[in-house]
Amino acid sequence: MTASTTPDPSSTSTGTVRPTRARLVAAALAGAALFASAGCGAASSDAASSDKPVVGIIVKSADSGYFKALRAGAEQEGKALGVDVRSYAGKGETDTATQIDAIKKLIAADAKGILITPSGADVLPAIAEARKAGLLVVALDSPTDPADAVDTTFATDNFTAGRSIGQWAATKVDPATARIAMLDLTPAHVPVDVARDQGFLTGFGIDLADPKVIGDESDPRIVGHETTNGDKEGGQAAMEKLLAKDPAINLVYTINEGSALGAHTALVAAGRADKVVVVSIDGGCEGIKATADGAIGATAMQFPLRMARLGIDAVIDHALTGDVPQSSPGLAFFNTGSQLVTDKPADGLYSKGTDWASKQCWG
Repeated sequence: MTASTTPDPSSTSTGTVRPTRARLVAAALAGAALFASAGCGAASSDAASSDKPVVGIIVKSADSGYFKALRAGAEQEGKALGVDVRSYAGKGETDTATQIDAIKKLIAADAKGILITPSGADVLPAIAEARKAGLLVVALDSPTDPADAVDTTFATDNFTAGRSIGQWAATKVDPATARIAMLDLTPAHVPVDVARDQGFLTGFGIDLADPKVIGDESDPRIVGHETTNGDKEGGQAAMEKLLAKDPAINLVYTINEGSALGAHTALVAAGRADKVVVVSIDGGCEGIKATADGAIGATAMQFPLRMARLGIDAVIDHALTGDVPQSSPGLAFFNTGSQLVTDKPADGLYSKGTDWASKQCWG
């Protein structure tokens, strides 16, 4: 095995300054006056007076285990630091209207900042309005396009995560005979969707056309791309469509573990589950169990609790000092790391087993 090229989630990326709790506590002692006056904004249903600094977290969906983990991480860190964390969730992956409404409420509440997993470009004008009002806006998980539409971003390097499962898959499925199903997120092709898809293809050894576009490859080994909305029902439907197109599919890439579980259901129904390798990304407890059970061959674990904690730290640190976290070297965001997880390790690839992952998973 070789050393992992993905940052250890317990360490700080080389050359990157990140907020620390010790720094925050020290600064908080000197900045008590700032906290004492925090949270007294314009009246609204969410703008009740608070003797704590207000920070909002806005996620795409209330139902996803991943987004629940982000909210939990923010709320845990907020409690530790004496912050009033206000949580909002959209009705699905593309619900920008709810996110825009939440941003307006947080501006009215005189919040210090906003953590957001942006659902699409339609939310960017509201983000700009929040920044103009003095709020620090931190993207979590889903980078914006352009990256400087927010003040800073904490995210998994999704291209690297995708590449790691692609490299692993190339050791388990003969690339010369591969028949690949690509199960993506939504037709909007948000940056996280594109990065994971293109990273997987790169790792497997397939030439990309435009690395910012999904589905423009000419490689005949790709049976097709279908969207899943990131859930089991969508994953099952997408898998059924692609199996109808080519029953000989032997490798399935999935945007996340929810869609992977749906794909597995379709494969079982088709009598193909033991003939197909499924790979995914996320690291939720349900996905890690599916990896241990063999429904998923390998997954790339990401670390949403850490992501959200760093986001809260960044907002409060900025309120006290004016500092904004730097991006990781060579990236337009702070990389919070990923880890290849499988019980079928491959020579030359650093991975951890599901016993370890079951103690690190979320959801």
